Amino acid sequence: MKIGIVGGGGRMGQMLIRQVARTEGVSLAGVTDRDGAAAVGQDAGLLAGLGPLGVAVTVDTNALFAAADAVIDFTSPAATPLHAGLAAQHQTALILGTTGLDEAAEEALAVAALSVPILKAPNMSLGVVLLTELVERVARSLEADWDIEIVEMHHRHKVDAPSGTALALGEAAARGRGLDLADHAIRSRDGYTGPRPVGDIGFATLRGGDVIGDHTVVFAGQGERIELTHKAQSRDIYAVGAVRAAQWCAGRAPGRYSMVDVLGLGQ
Repeated sequence: MKIGIVGGGGRMGQMLIRQVARTEGVSLAGVTDRDGAAAVGQDAGLLAGLGPLGVAVTVDTNALFAAADAVIDFTSPAATPLHAGLAAQHQTALILGTTGLDEAAEEALAVAALSVPILKAPNMSLGVVLLTELVERVARSLEADWDIEIVEMHHRHKVDAPSGTALALGEAAARGRGLDLADHAIRSRDGYTGPRPVGDIGFATLRGGDVIGDHTVVFAGQGERIELTHKAQSRDIYAVGAVRAAQWCAGRAPGRYSMVDVLGLGQ
């Protein structure tokens, strides 16, 4: 299977190059980066701290999609509509780890999914996928008087808040309760807020240092508390999950997929 990587010059892109290189049954179809980036023109293997792979980093995203069976994208929401369109044009599966997508990006993915497999996940970690499933099941099992709070912490450079993973955990909790998260999310608290409304789902966002990603979902009842936590100790877990997702998409019918599908948890 030939896998392409966009944004190969970034930290995540380099991890993806290394993961593709070490995974049996896949090869690197190509790597791109933005025009003017320092990575352009370099050998992708040398860029990622490996030996030469004979694949130069380019700016030709169209050629990348044409050459690949699947493309992995952890870049920016602004690039999503372009990448979705290229995936549909070249019949290339798109594995998307980008968060903070707007309505236009989501619409572009929906259109592309009519032609090719589109797998989008706010977090490619296999552990986070399992955590999300557990959160939904616990929320479904407990009475509404158990309060749900989601606490996340990331490094100081993260630009969106709450994290895409925290929002996905909130969605899972809301599904378990049969609620619409948009109607019950409390994304900030300040000043005199009054008593906590029953059934709402709270978010707390922490930023600092080099924290890769910590997420805790708290179910707080009367006299007891359940906490489900995942802590990422290496960013490699996201690359492992993304390459596994790309392999899973081989030969799949067009449509929208998630890491739940990859792990067979939706069956």
